[in-house]
Amino acid sequence: MSMSHPVAPHHDGSARYVPEQAPELGDAVPVLVRVPAGADVRQVHVRTTPDGEPRFTEAVVDHTDGDTVWWRAQVDVRNPVTNYRFMLTGRRGYRWLNAAGPVDHDVPDNADFRLVAHDPPPAWARDAVIYQIFPDRFARSAAAASRTAPDWAIPCDWDTPVIGRGPETPYQFYGGDLDGITEHLDHLDRLGVNTVYLTPVFPARSNHRYDAAGFDRIDPLLGGDAALARLADAVHARGWRLLGDITSNHTGDGHEWFTRARADAHAVERELYYFDADGDYESWNGVRSLPKLNWGSAELCRRFATDPDSLLRRWLRPPYGLDGWRVDVANMTGRRGADAYTHEVAALLRAVATDTRPDALVMAEHGHDHTGDLDRNGWHGTMNYVGFTDPVWSWLRAGDEPLPNFLGTPGGVVRRDADVVLATMNTYRSLVSWRSYTHSWQLLGSHDSARIRTVVGDAARQEVAAGLLATMPGTPMIFAGDELGLTGTNGEGSRTPMPWHRPETWDSRTFETYRSLIALRRAEPALRHGGLRWLYADADTLVFAREAVEGSAVVLARRAPGRPVRLTGLPAADNVHGGAPSLRPAADGTVTLPGDGPTFQVWRQG
Repeated sequence: MSMSHPVAPHHDGSARYVPEQAPELGDAVPVLVRVPAGADVRQVHVRTTPDGEPRFTEAVVDHTDGDTVWWRAQVDVRNPVTNYRFMLTGRRGYRWLNAAGPVDHDVPDNADFRLVAHDPPPAWARDAVIYQIFPDRFARSAAAASRTAPDWAIPCDWDTPVIGRGPETPYQFYGGDLDGITEHLDHLDRLGVNTVYLTPVFPARSNHRYDAAGFDRIDPLLGGDAALARLADAVHARGWRLLGDITSNHTGDGHEWFTRARADAHAVERELYYFDADGDYESWNGVRSLPKLNWGSAELCRRFATDPDSLLRRWLRPPYGLDGWRVDVANMTGRRGADAYTHEVAALLRAVATDTRPDALVMAEHGHDHTGDLDRNGWHGTMNYVGFTDPVWSWLRAGDEPLPNFLGTPGGVVRRDADVVLATMNTYRSLVSWRSYTHSWQLLGSHDSARIRTVVGDAARQEVAAGLLATMPGTPMIFAGDELGLTGTNGEGSRTPMPWHRPETWDSRTFETYRSLIALRRAEPALRHGGLRWLYADADTLVFAREAVEGSAVVLARRAPGRPVRLTGLPAADNVHGGAPSLRPAADGTVTLPGDGPTFQVWRQG
């Protein structure tokens, strides 16, 4: 049997360790750290850097819980982002505990724990389960048949194979519309999600609509403004939320702003983009149909955000009442050469959105390192590809065929063992606050990536992936069709029409897996609000605890069979997913987790 590693001192930003989850400037916030009773720790200090100068405050023992000593100290919220770490002193000197874990050498402050005094994200977001819909491929209403395909389109029947790569890819037109989504909300209800996220719905000259031709109306091919209002009413009637998708980095070259700017060098719209003296313009990654917006323009700020009827505000208001925005290419927005407006733009969009409706969510897209753009007064979180999607893929991927990742790194997705996966996750998690981490979207794939079923190869490993999605901190996001076992080798190829008319093709096992995991997350507060403490890892195994004030859970994820794992210091626990036996401590205080696999198991403690 494998034995657990010694339990290490631990702290995270969850309520069990930081009782005040929404601190304000001037607050004195208690923070707790748990230390094993037998550890070489005689004294604990908390180190902060108010106004940039280090300060140490001695901690006291708050209470003892079995074989754990809980120390408590106070952190003064002096700055909007207040960093802190623990100094643990024993017979052999001191070591640090920061968000990256215990360390025996001196370290810089960038991986410290953080208290964030900016206004918190909306309360509803912590309990959200996001369902992403690509409107052209989700469902057609009866009205879709009467609409004439646009001149750019290649009309397709619902069963026409998707072309994942080639000149036809952005022009295949299947005719899904918003009323079609409304008619299938019962499917989402059966699945258990509570938040619908739509990729763009504005007029464009592509099936993905990220090349907006205007922001002042909903694409008539989707049913127009009235269809969005009907969908919003239906979503909100169920107590759910509805999110839109906005392109802050670029428009399409058919957008009225750009056509005016291109036609007249003296047009006021000229300053909204980057034109040179010869009339050439900057575009997203050199794609000429996507001219880049210039956020140094006060006129752009007005039109996009601050104007009383700006596009950002208009669709958040009745009769549409979107509950927030996912911001496309947030990582490039406002960045161009010497221009560095990203953080100003993020703060502006968040301020305007929450001014329009206080419970609006503003979520950023980053495909790689997001850590420098969070914990400000801008984006509430990010799409966590690099800290969740990529490591999960690399751990669970099947087969030897090349598999491209989201950003096309040479060599694609490399197979890695759990220790490397864990190091990747922890590295990115440690560089943002607990608040930003838990409000970011964890995803197994999207309309921009391969399907998770293609990555992992079978239903058993997809259950392990979906289990991590449902039980780790953060907001789960599911791309429509993953719950049916749909496949796709790249982003465009994964935009598969939902097979409503062919239910015999659905993977009912996978649907039931997703349904039961979402129900489990909804039923267990620890899976939504608990901390994260890693208990064990080997090449094929991950074990962690989610510990909350109102209960705890232990999670086992295995990609392959292995030896059973023995852990010490865990109380009895009942299995609530996966069907393994309950955990009961033996005479020596150990509990044994099963060695079968692939498997995903969850036990409830207490």
